[in-house]
Amino acid sequence: MRPHGPGFTFHAIADGEIAPRAAPQWHKRVSSVKATLTMIPISDDNPVEHTPFMTLAIIFACVAVFVWELSLGSRGMEGAQFVYGFVPAAYFGYVNPPSELIGLPAVATIFTSMFLHGGFLHIAGNMLYLWIFGNNIEEAMGHVKFTLFYLASGVCAALTMGLIDTQTAIPMVGASGAISGVLGAYMLLYPRARVHVIIPLGIIFYPLWVRAVWVVGVWFLMQLAAALYTDPGQPGTAFWAHVGGFAAGLLMTPMLKKSDVRYFGPYFRARRPWG
Repeated sequence: MRPHGPGFTFHAIADGEIAPRAAPQWHKRVSSVKATLTMIPISDDNPVEHTPFMTLAIIFACVAVFVWELSLGSRGMEGAQFVYGFVPAAYFGYVNPPSELIGLPAVATIFTSMFLHGGFLHIAGNMLYLWIFGNNIEEAMGHVKFTLFYLASGVCAALTMGLIDTQTAIPMVGASGAISGVLGAYMLLYPRARVHVIIPLGIIFYPLWVRAVWVVGVWFLMQLAAALYTDPGQPGTAFWAHVGGFAAGLLMTPMLKKSDVRYFGPYFRARRPWG
């Protein structure tokens, strides 16, 4: 699915710099709740005992960067995404990295791209998912390990998408590759936790408690299916980044979780057939 609204267009840059005429390839779908059959998660029944400082810090950083993007105006925001977004063709050496125009190596854009977003719905959906699921993973790993886990998931997500199409000059932006790793960890540690979702039924919003295994599992299967049947060279959602980030989260969680955190918990008494 392509982002709503016009994509950004760039004029040629002299001396061989890349000059894409394409929309950004968002890590997160603009209307991201559609990825789970229109189930909109709003909270989980999985309380934490400690303040998730790093989750809050990441949310604050993403919001601050987005405010900065907005302050640049439309073309300035587009230019920032072009320079600070992750461009696989630049990273793998097929074109001159646009980030080098400001002295930033291409490898650094893997990290800067995680804090950029393309619109209000884009950042709102990502931060909602991070807040609901990130606090539990931070408590399960600790502040420092969670931060490393989050960044490593984002790196794996970006490189997965990049390796699928190494020559694309479409910049990727968004936190959802890293957040996909958080969802992978949640699936492994808390699949039986209840997630409070809202299902839009016309003009009625039906609240429901659903097991995390359904919310996250259905989301992942839809990302995988979309990745297999979508041309990775076209602007739109970077589905392979979601798949790569999720897989990285599953693989890294056993190495980074605290020893007293069990797999496949917690157990709560059901409130609904799915919960």
